[in-house]
Amino acid sequence: MQSCVFVISKDGERLMPTKRFGRVRRLLKDGKAIIVKHRPFTIKMVYEVRTYTQPMEFCQDTGYLYIGNSLKSGTHEYVNEELILLKDEKQRHDDCRKYRRSRRNRLRYREPRFNNRKRPEGWLAPSLQHKADAHINEVLKYAAVAPITDVYIEVGEFDPALLKMLNKGEPAPQGNDYQRGDLYEKESLRKAVFQRDGFRCCFCGRGIEDGAFLHAHHALFWKGRHGSQLDELATVCEKCHTSANHKEGGLLWGYTPKQFANLENATFMNTVRWYIYNSLKEQLPDVNVHLTYGAKTSLERKHLDLDKTHGNDAYCMGMFRPEDRVEQRVFQKVRRNNRILSKFYDSKCIDIRDGKTKSGSELGSQRVNRREPKNSEKNLRRFRGTKISKGRRSVRTRHYKVRPGDILLWKNNPQTAVGVHNKGSRVMLQNKKSVALTQTKKIRQIGGWQFLHA
Repeated sequence: MQSCVFVISKDGERLMPTKRFGRVRRLLKDGKAIIVKHRPFTIKMVYEVRTYTQPMEFCQDTGYLYIGNSLKSGTHEYVNEELILLKDEKQRHDDCRKYRRSRRNRLRYREPRFNNRKRPEGWLAPSLQHKADAHINEVLKYAAVAPITDVYIEVGEFDPALLKMLNKGEPAPQGNDYQRGDLYEKESLRKAVFQRDGFRCCFCGRGIEDGAFLHAHHALFWKGRHGSQLDELATVCEKCHTSANHKEGGLLWGYTPKQFANLENATFMNTVRWYIYNSLKEQLPDVNVHLTYGAKTSLERKHLDLDKTHGNDAYCMGMFRPEDRVEQRVFQKVRRNNRILSKFYDSKCIDIRDGKTKSGSELGSQRVNRREPKNSEKNLRRFRGTKISKGRRSVRTRHYKVRPGDILLWKNNPQTAVGVHNKGSRVMLQNKKSVALTQTKKIRQIGGWQFLHA
């Protein structure tokens, strides 16, 4: 349940939020108020009321993956939220780019026009633009229904080179150390990785003296990172660098190099802090927008003896410290659209070694690129026995009304949809029952912000 109800006067003026839910129900039942918005839940009065308001401040703990919001006055805290952003936003943009390029390749020939492209001033990468807009939209959402007088945004100016050296336990960079990166006086990136790891595999310990063929492996591939920074790479031999080990549960899955310093949050704030500040100043001319820093927030949180949460960090910003607080609510960002049109189902065959049924990828050549020999000793194709089923592709050719995760009403009971079948005429529910779509009613569609817990 929402921690408060926002109120708008008959003339559209923003009034103080209320926690008197019983009175709100009576107003709605008697027709003295109407619902104008569900998130945040807002009502509009249909008769004249007093328009007295108190100063309110909205504080936001910014971050690359997490956002903390706190809306408060001098006596009450009305909102305490933690928002979890999409973690695979860059991968989704890459998918869109791939589909768009495939569509255009099927059209008529077009002359090259790569020389007339121009990025506007203040352009941000789409993945950063999404995260910056998520911060701004949260402020605007509450500023539209609450009489906010001040907005506090936590920002910070970071030194990535200093943070990286401190993470490695090395002295802080001085002078021209900022011009000398990790590859200074190194022959190549690949050789620098091997030299750092002593020309040995980071997993099994085999080296070149043992006849191992070494690879410069993207160690954080399982996080969707394929950068070419030195601290994101690891030395792996050909026996460990297999397709099976790249999958979840494999040897390479979940590995993080010891030298890796996660600077995503620092880089994000260095890039978008002024974009967020200037956008709020422009879109909220009647509100005072302030900048604050994480060091000040941390000291205040420790002084108040509060747990480290993003909602508490937001509470420790600004000028007000009301004793009447609300419970923190956590929301997860969920994709609105599913753009996966084609799905591959692998073949099944018998493993002659143990007689178990396995997929074709499990009994594959284990190559990760075409440079490797196909018939090496790690090739498992020779263990394929009787084939049970062939591999096939399933192509979605229509848009279905129900998506996995939607909440449906079936026999007056809410059920979660698992998927659809029979050309979309039937839906599979969470209780493993298949029912006709006409017997159900959609009461909530997955997408946007999904409530996790309080």
